[in-house]
Amino acid sequence: MQVRLHRISTNSRHAVMGGTLCVLMAACGTGIELTEHVTDKDVRKVIERVDSKQPTVTLDAYRDSLPAWKPGKRFWVADDKVTQMLAESSGYDKDTLHLAGHTLTYNSWSKSGIVTDDDYRRLYIDFTDAETDLRLTYRYGKAKDADRAGFTLPMLIDMDMVDHVARQLVGKEFFIRTPIWYDRQSEQMMNGRHFIKVAIDSVLPGNAVLPLRVLFTTIDTRERAMVWMSDNASTMHGRDFDALFCSTDPHLNNPDISDVNWKRITRGEVVEGMTKAECSLAIGSPVRINEIPDQRGMREYWYYDGGSYLYFVDGLLRQFRR
Repeated sequence: MQVRLHRISTNSRHAVMGGTLCVLMAACGTGIELTEHVTDKDVRKVIERVDSKQPTVTLDAYRDSLPAWKPGKRFWVADDKVTQMLAESSGYDKDTLHLAGHTLTYNSWSKSGIVTDDDYRRLYIDFTDAETDLRLTYRYGKAKDADRAGFTLPMLIDMDMVDHVARQLVGKEFFIRTPIWYDRQSEQMMNGRHFIKVAIDSVLPGNAVLPLRVLFTTIDTRERAMVWMSDNASTMHGRDFDALFCSTDPHLNNPDISDVNWKRITRGEVVEGMTKAECSLAIGSPVRINEIPDQRGMREYWYYDGGSYLYFVDGLLRQFRR
C-alpha cells in the first residue's frame, strides 16, 4: 500500500501558513489502544536524528538602521492596512487610500513628542507614493528603535533587502526542503516535492508576514513555482532560507535509503516497510508518539495533526490511517 500525505511543512519545526495534514488513501486496521504517550523530548529526538543530517545554507544578513537611509530608498507596500500607520493630513484621506502594491520612496524622518525621553516619542517618516506622487507621513512607535540594526516598518518591504537577497540567490541551484509550493500567478498553494534540485529565478517582495517570494524552476521537470520566505528580521525561523533550501543532495546524507524509496520521499509518500527515518523525511515528524511493548516487539504510533497516524512494529511501518 502507498499513501501520499499533503502537509503544511517538512517537519514540525516549520511555521504553518494554513491548511491541515490529510491522508489521501486510508489503510485498513484496528483501533489504537490507549497508552501513555512518549514525551515531547522523545519526539524532538526523532526530529533531531533526521534534521541533523540536512545541510543548510545561511544568507549574508541585511542590516540597515533608519539614520542610514538615503532619500529615494524604495519600499514595497505589502498591505492596504498600512494606511492605519499614516498620520492625519489635509493632503490625503486615509480611509480612501489603496496603497498595496505601490512603491514608496523615502524622503526624510523626524522625532516628535511632548517629552524628551525617546521611549515616549514617535518617528514621523516622510514618503512619496511613486504612482500618485502623494506625500505620506508614516508614524512609528518608539523613536529609540530608529538606531536599531535591521530596523523595519510594518507592512512595508525594504527593496534594498529584497535586492540583497536576490544577489545571493538568483541563478544558483539548491535542493528545496519544503513541498509547500505556491502558484506564481494565483499564489494558491499547490502540491510540491521536496529534496529535489531547483534553480532560483528571481526574488520579489512578498507579503506583510513573509516579506520575500522566491521563484524557482525544478531541474528535472522544469516545473515553475514559488515559496514565501522570511527575512533576517523575522521571528518565523521555520521559513528562513536555510529552513527551505539546502546546498547538497540530502540523499547523499542518507545513503542507506534506496533510490525507489527516496523518490517516494520526494513526493511525500509512505509505504509499508519503510523505516521511521524514511517516514519522517517523507511526511514530517509527528506531534505525538505512543509506544506499546508486547510479545511481538515494540509497537509505535505516530500521530499527526488532523487525526492521521502511522503504525510501526520494530521500527518498520505496518499501517497508516486517516
